[in-house]
Amino acid sequence: MAIEAPYSKYSKNSFKIGIVLFVAMAIIFAYDGYLSKYEWSLRRSFYEEHVKDGKPDFDMVFNQKSPFVFVGLAAVTTVWFWARKNKKLLADENELIISDKKRISYDSIQQIDKTYYEKKGFFVITYKDKGGKEVRRKLNDRTYDNLAAILEHLVAKIS
Repeated sequence: MAIEAPYSKYSKNSFKIGIVLFVAMAIIFAYDGYLSKYEWSLRRSFYEEHVKDGKPDFDMVFNQKSPFVFVGLAAVTTVWFWARKNKKLLADENELIISDKKRISYDSIQQIDKTYYEKKGFFVITYKDKGGKEVRRKLNDRTYDNLAAILEHLVAKIS
């Protein structure tokens, strides 16, 4: 019986909120930087305050250049979100599989430190990799949902 812990809704929602904020900031600054110069604009006073004799001051220049940065940040965050959204943990009968890439056999796990799991939501697995090097891997409930079931399964397999 394999237990799956998908990428958490907390992390997915954090990415979505970040993307929305970057796009909103781009729209707000673009409006102030490019559309405030028109008579019909609700922010005409902003334009009159920050453009003297046809020369924009620092605030106006910032409002004209920053939307491109915010759109770029929204694009990067979107790509990062799409790359991470299918990330998951899978605990089967023989090993712990992290995102279909990293496989940790239960025999190689030396210790599970669950001291902070109740208060802070993470535990640390100490194991030996294939090269014999000791590795500490922190698994957080803000990154994965259903982590309690994975922890119980790991403790049962190690004990």
